[in-house]
Amino acid sequence: MTRTSRPSLFGILLIGLILLATPASAQPRPAIADKIAKTYGLDSFDQVEAIRYTWNLDAGKLKVSRSWVWEPKTGQISYEGKDKEGNPVKLSYSRPQLASHSAVVKDMIDPAFLNDQYTLLFPLHLVWDTGVTVQDAGMQKVPLGKGSAEKVVAKYPSEGGYTPGDTWELFVERDGRIRDLVFRHGGDAKPRLLILTWADHKKAGPLLISLDKRGTADGSPVRVFYTGVAVKLVGSSAWMDAK
Repeated sequence: MTRTSRPSLFGILLIGLILLATPASAQPRPAIADKIAKTYGLDSFDQVEAIRYTWNLDAGKLKVSRSWVWEPKTGQISYEGKDKEGNPVKLSYSRPQLASHSAVVKDMIDPAFLNDQYTLLFPLHLVWDTGVTVQDAGMQKVPLGKGSAEKVVAKYPSEGGYTPGDTWELFVERDGRIRDLVFRHGGDAKPRLLILTWADHKKAGPLLISLDKRGTADGSPVRVFYTGVAVKLVGSSAWMDAK
């Protein structure tokens, strides 16, 4: 897995371009970044042999589902979904050998994988990704609903890549779980704005996953949710469903 590569959030909704985060000089992360990542399973991720899930988007007339099996130790990916024309597609490929695959895999399937994996495991990317600056902004009012939570701002580099300057604002509960997320897409003349709640947290093996994210994208209702989430651990043939 290349932990310096990162897609923009909800690619099919927000263009789906990939940012190759520019390495920056090491900056100390606030303690809250590690707390969030560990809450979602960072310390146990090396135990994971494979993850399977279906990423679903409901944005009014636009409805999309993409199913994946990802083996992070080998980079093997299995995909089931549709191509740009709506035709069914089912295939497997190796990310370490991406250059040898077809244009469909390189230009459509793999960017979709990166997008969907990133939204599934975003809390871990607070620690995995290089070049990102994380700031603890203290207790602030949440953007959705009532109450306050600790605001954590993650900002990506302003130079290099396709979508520079993306900013993620997290509103975090005391237990380290994300309550709300505000995403500001920095790669356009008019930045896109996504505001989502993080709900329906379930454990899939050692990983904590938010299965249901609802809110607005540029003011229009949107829902991103996951089905069929399961984890297989190293040395086991059994899938552990999220529950």
